[in-house]
Amino acid sequence: MIETPSLVDQYCHGVLRTELGLGTFEAQLARTEGPPAPGTTLFDTQTGFAVRRWCPPLLGLEPHCPPARYLARRRELGVLEAGRRLLRGSGITTYLVDTGVPGDLTGPDEIASAGDARACEIVCLELLAEQVADTSGTVESFLANLAEAVHGAAAHAVAFTSVAGVRHGLALAPEPPGPGEVRGAAGRWLAARPVGGELGDPVLLRHLLWIAVASGLPLQLHAGLGAGLRTDRTDPVLLTDFVRATAGLGTDLVLLHGYPHHRHAAHLAGVFPHVYADSGAALVRTGARAATVLAEILELAPFGKILFSSGARGLPELHVVGARLFREALARVLGGWVAEGAWSLGDAQRVAGLVAAGNARRVYGLE
Repeated sequence: MIETPSLVDQYCHGVLRTELGLGTFEAQLARTEGPPAPGTTLFDTQTGFAVRRWCPPLLGLEPHCPPARYLARRRELGVLEAGRRLLRGSGITTYLVDTGVPGDLTGPDEIASAGDARACEIVCLELLAEQVADTSGTVESFLANLAEAVHGAAAHAVAFTSVAGVRHGLALAPEPPGPGEVRGAAGRWLAARPVGGELGDPVLLRHLLWIAVASGLPLQLHAGLGAGLRTDRTDPVLLTDFVRATAGLGTDLVLLHGYPHHRHAAHLAGVFPHVYADSGAALVRTGARAATVLAEILELAPFGKILFSSGARGLPELHVVGARLFREALARVLGGWVAEGAWSLGDAQRVAGLVAAGNARRVYGLE
């Protein structure tokens, strides 16, 4: 038996505070552009099947029960009690929560209370810049306030995260932009931006990344399916020049999600000392195939450079599924290598502890 008694979820979001019907629940299972096709359901996915396997027993139902019965039980318990049971049943003891997603989602303190766990904040760079822009009247004040806001966030957050891959793609120039270039880009963006408009200017995105690098906090970079629908623009290999440019500066880079380019993320983690690969969020999408995906990550990345996350957002069920699939996949892969005689049981248990929690505690200073 390969045991992982403690899990640090190194990247997730809060959960919805509202009751959900069938349609709204399904909409949270997968990030699709619109509802499912007529005559189909998003429960008929690897994620949907995993939810039906792992979550009903935590609410007092049998595994694989029909979605309608599961949601009826969820409503019977109420959103708070159902969320509490699910989060506490996940086995996650520490949540690192990205607070940069809009919507009625719980914050770190609420998820910690519901899950009887510890929670820390991850600050999204692009949302922070948008909030600063809403209250800055000039280019000069925007840039000054932005630098101050990043500095202030670094005092309480455990990491920064960037969605540059979602907003533009990862093929950004690797070097920091010059002051004149930044001022010009800020002026154009602020002049054309509607209130609440998103930041997608490549110069300002690069400026944000380099401000974050200067802070010394770990910087998480969304890649693969976790960074938008155009996966050709979100392959982590596109970050190679930026990774090389940041080597030796004292800031760790964590490549989130990665899938279906998870081998590329694992390769970068193997080549560059300051790069780490996320192993968990891809498993939620791949469900019964999770062990295969995890084994592919373990092919290339050093075992001290791989971190678990659920990548969950909106549904506490996704925190559960992320944790359970990770534990099952890790036990299956490492246990198989022990059975074959390739690994000792002691080494397998040690590596399991690193990937599940130890690496994240070291990278994010959680000891």
